[in-house]
Amino acid sequence: MPDALASRQPATHRVRADRPAPPRRDHLELGDPPGTPDAVEVTSRYLERAGRPWFPVTGEVHYSRIPRERWSEVLGHARAGGLDSVATYVFWQAHEPAPGDFRWDGNLDLRAFVELAGRHGLDVVVRMGPWGHGEARYGGFPDWLVARGLATRTNDPAYLELVRAFSAQTIAQLDGLTHVEGGPVVGAQMDNELYDQPEHLATLRTVAEERGLRVPLWTATGWGGAQVPATLLPLYSAYADGFWEDTDTEWPAFSPVHFRYSTVRDDLSVGADLREALDGIVVAPGAVPLKDDDALPYATCELGGGMHVAYHRRPLVTPDDVAALALAKLGSGSVWQGYYMYAGGTQRVGPHGTEQESHATGYPNDVPARTYDFGAPVGEHGQVRRHHHLLRRQHLWLQEDGAALAAMTTTVGGGSEDPSELRWSVRADGRRGYVFATTYQPARRPLSVQPGVQVEVELDDATVVVPSRPVDLPAGVSVAWPLRYPLADGLVLRSATAQLLTRIDGADGPDADGGEVVVLVATDGVPVELVLEGDVDATGPVEARAEDGATVLDLAAEPGADTVVGLPGARVLVLDEATANRLYRLDVGGRERLVLSDVPVQALDGALVVHTEAPHATVSLLPAPASLVVSTSDGTDAAYSDAASVDPVGGNGLWTSWTLSVPGAGRRQVAADLHPTAPAPPEPARGGPMDRLSAPTDFSGAARVHLDVPADALAGVDRALLRVAWTGDVSRALVGGEVVSDHFWHGRDWDVDLTPWRDDVVRDGLTLELLPWSAATGVWVDPSVRDVPDGITVASVDVVRVARVVLTAGEEPSWT
Repeated sequence: MPDALASRQPATHRVRADRPAPPRRDHLELGDPPGTPDAVEVTSRYLERAGRPWFPVTGEVHYSRIPRERWSEVLGHARAGGLDSVATYVFWQAHEPAPGDFRWDGNLDLRAFVELAGRHGLDVVVRMGPWGHGEARYGGFPDWLVARGLATRTNDPAYLELVRAFSAQTIAQLDGLTHVEGGPVVGAQMDNELYDQPEHLATLRTVAEERGLRVPLWTATGWGGAQVPATLLPLYSAYADGFWEDTDTEWPAFSPVHFRYSTVRDDLSVGADLREALDGIVVAPGAVPLKDDDALPYATCELGGGMHVAYHRRPLVTPDDVAALALAKLGSGSVWQGYYMYAGGTQRVGPHGTEQESHATGYPNDVPARTYDFGAPVGEHGQVRRHHHLLRRQHLWLQEDGAALAAMTTTVGGGSEDPSELRWSVRADGRRGYVFATTYQPARRPLSVQPGVQVEVELDDATVVVPSRPVDLPAGVSVAWPLRYPLADGLVLRSATAQLLTRIDGADGPDADGGEVVVLVATDGVPVELVLEGDVDATGPVEARAEDGATVLDLAAEPGADTVVGLPGARVLVLDEATANRLYRLDVGGRERLVLSDVPVQALDGALVVHTEAPHATVSLLPAPASLVVSTSDGTDAAYSDAASVDPVGGNGLWTSWTLSVPGAGRRQVAADLHPTAPAPPEPARGGPMDRLSAPTDFSGAARVHLDVPADALAGVDRALLRVAWTGDVSRALVGGEVVSDHFWHGRDWDVDLTPWRDDVVRDGLTLELLPWSAATGVWVDPSVRDVPDGITVASVDVVRVARVVLTAGEEPSWT
């Protein structure tokens, strides 16, 4: 295939992108009442807010699965990641463990979570159930409800009576916090993955409204051919892989579609096992329409931010998979990016034990009893992962130009199953737009380089060709190139082979007459070309030429933090991808600033909050404050490092930098190169309605590794994680006989948060119980990690010391 591709001749791909007709309005029972401040409306093509298109970016965060003292950290990372909203399940089993015994305390305090989200500048979508799934025991139903044998998830009067009571309790927690009341709650989801009961879904909204809930967005999950009533907005999903597939499925049937540009919104494979096993519903391909009509906008709520694992099947979704899928949905017309999960958590323990779905509770899958990490951008214990940075690049762009993108319609230019065909699309409004192209698919079915890529887009009053000369698009990349993007008054970027990140007012910085700083990111392996309409003077590392009434600028230097092109009224900063992954846009010291950081950062009430497992880091700001100083608090109860120091480095081009020293952060090795033997591992077993492999529950014959952890390895930092690099089958960590963490090995390291157990671990240590890998069992793992020997290998066990440092800024720019 690569040789055939290399021999192809370049060909210009052409498309016409006319100005779309105005969207339909007032045909949906959604939106705020007339006169509502900051009113939210839903048109047939996009959402609006305060009279202009709104492109929400939402991430799933489960408050009841995260320690309350960690909420602010997780929400801060979500906001720093470019999200403007979070979604959260309200698990009935957690809030009413016994009939009439409602709990809203501790990390079940929904009201406090919503208020804290608002403090971080985040809206909230409440997934109210009553059935939620979320890999929870009985889908979140309390055991006492299941025991009554009611016709649940229907309009059965006895069931609805209980639903009304639970709904009333939930809505009481949201009193005064809805959007119409000036609060952060903008939406409510009714049930979850309910496919054949549209009347019941409609009733759930009615029940909520009867109890006083008023929100502009009423939603339901629409995948799997779900029948969604007209009173709810269907939201869709897209996952790179799924633990719910069988062990003989190398890649789910619908997953390849999600890496192409397509008008297909539905996915019949997500949750198909539950439909079949629990509801007896089998949806055949072609039996339902996969594309909605023109009445509804294309909105998502479950783009896979990672993937959970089951015992029988353990996908290894990579950060690049997540980012490529998300960008493919933007190129396919999505106007609402919603991720599941955005932050992982820990399965609860309730009156009947751990509250995960399992064969024992009638589910097709056994999932871990404690961990719900999901391989998310923010992990179960606050670990910030690479896809947090990759997605933030997309979200910064949406913050800057999402209103324009939302109003653009999509034309899919090419991208069939044929891997030799260029996959590309255009989103445009007749005047300007974006060209999307991708050569990315997951490693098990990669794509090759696309030679001689060039796209010609005919707009209403101009034709734009990007790039001006064909370029080879490397394998494994996705791009979104701007067309006729306005840089400043009278200055238009006709096209670019770099992607828009963000822009910021640099008027109070050095070279104040340079205007705004517009930030682009180059794609590794793609030469950067900027095409400006008309005759434009440019300074900086570029080679200019006049062509077709435009000024073509070829970047003559490597992209990076100091690669600046000066233009009349604006400066264009062209970053490389590694630097772009370090870029944030945060409110620091009372104004929006660009922040380059080697370590994860977020902002809260004007302070810069740093989370680092590295003892040294560099932080750079644009525009820069007069100073950065280490503070002792940011008004939360979270711990901070009192040994940290920050020192100015000085100015370097646009940026002013500081070095951060955090002596307590880092790693301390506890053990390495262990090969324990399990004396009597249990025999493989099967169970559940689909007769899949069951997770072992008998650890009496497991290998046991006792670990003593020095007190000074756990003290003096905000969080101490035990990181275990190992291979095997299933593991558990026990402190004082209690299982505090578990792990189905699937290729990633296993992290155990020791912070809540510091005193116990220092006194008694902890024990790892490990069961061996046996390829003959038939568990599916990713091909990239499949070739491991039978048995148990523990390569290393480290304590990862994560420090938290709060930096506050001076008021005046450092150059005054």
